[in-house]
Amino acid sequence: MAGIAAVTMTSLGACATKGFVREQVGVVSTRVDQHDAKLADDDNHLQQLDQTTRDALQRAEAAGKLAEGKFDYSMVLSDDSMKFPVSKAALSTEAQQRLDAFVDKLKTDNRNVYVEIQGHTDATGSKEGNYRLGEERAEAVRRYLNEHGVALNRISTISYGQDAPIAPNNTRAGRQANRRVMLIVMS
Repeated sequence: MAGIAAVTMTSLGACATKGFVREQVGVVSTRVDQHDAKLADDDNHLQQLDQTTRDALQRAEAAGKLAEGKFDYSMVLSDDSMKFPVSKAALSTEAQQRLDAFVDKLKTDNRNVYVEIQGHTDATGSKEGNYRLGEERAEAVRRYLNEHGVALNRISTISYGQDAPIAPNNTRAGRQANRRVMLIVMS
């Protein structure tokens, strides 16, 4: 009887030790799983930042190539002249007339020039939406210029969205002034 009691006590002690170990392993396993999830989130965030950095670098390199030439003149197409509908990038008839005059000036000058088209917006809406809208408006101007004889290798576009205001965004007139497309001509 004493032998059976000793074996039973020993096995009960072993069970308590196994339970304790399982509990501790469970705690550590939960911590490892949480750490793995955080690493996955961090990796996703780094990939997004990496893509954003690559996009910014491409825009900067394009701007750098254009900046190698010297500045000749610029033309600002403000909201008054472009009359972009709210959140749209379609060119009005008046905007097309102004761009026709711009193309005629480029052809008259008859020089190898580069045109940088900068899209700007006011601060209403999301920052990402404003970058997209600025790019769409700049692209609309780029397509129009190309359709009227300006070679694509002479044109680049960049969107500044709401990041380069020329007036405060807290008034209607200021927001209107900030909704613009700028054409920078360099030789």
